[in-house]
Amino acid sequence: MKFTNWIRFTWELSNFAPLAAELPEHYEIAPATAEDEIELRQVMSRAFVLDPTWNPSMQEVMQTIEVWLDKAFAAENVVRLALRHGSRIIGASILSLEPESENHLSPGPCVSMEYRNRGFGTHLLARSLATLREAGLAQATGVTKENAPVAKFLYPKFNGVGTPHDFSPLLAA
Repeated sequence: MKFTNWIRFTWELSNFAPLAAELPEHYEIAPATAEDEIELRQVMSRAFVLDPTWNPSMQEVMQTIEVWLDKAFAAENVVRLALRHGSRIIGASILSLEPESENHLSPGPCVSMEYRNRGFGTHLLARSLATLREAGLAQATGVTKENAPVAKFLYPKFNGVGTPHDFSPLLAA
C-alpha cells in the first residue's frame, strides 16, 4: 500500500499583490449562485478525474474531495467562485472564510481540462487569495498532493510556501 504525500501551502496575505492582468474578453470570475452547485461539483470532480497525476490515488482523492465539497456547500462562511466563459462554468474555487481552517482552498482552484495552460488557474488563485484577504484573513492555506501540477506551478505563485501535511494519514487505493 502506498500513502499519498500531501503538501500544505501557506500564503501571507499581508504581502499578497493581486494580478495586474485582466481576464480575456468573455471570461469572468464572480460569486456562484446556489443554482450553480451541480455544475461547480462537475467541474471540480472532472478536473481531478481527467488529470493523470491523480490516477494512482483517485479513490482516496475523490472521497476527500467529496467530503470537502459537501462541507463547503453546507457551510455558511464560504465563498464559491465560478470562472465563466459566457454562460458556461469552466473553473471554480471554493473558499473557507474560517481563520482556523486547515484548508481555505477546498479543494482549490479547478479549471476544465480544455481551458488549462492559459493562465485561468493563476487568475482563480489570485482572486481566491484576494477574497480571503478582503475577508480579514492574515494567512491562507491550500492542500494538494505532492508533485501535482498545482504544487509545482500554481501554488508557489504569490509566494506560497509548501510544507508536508498529514491527513491522519489517508490511504491511496
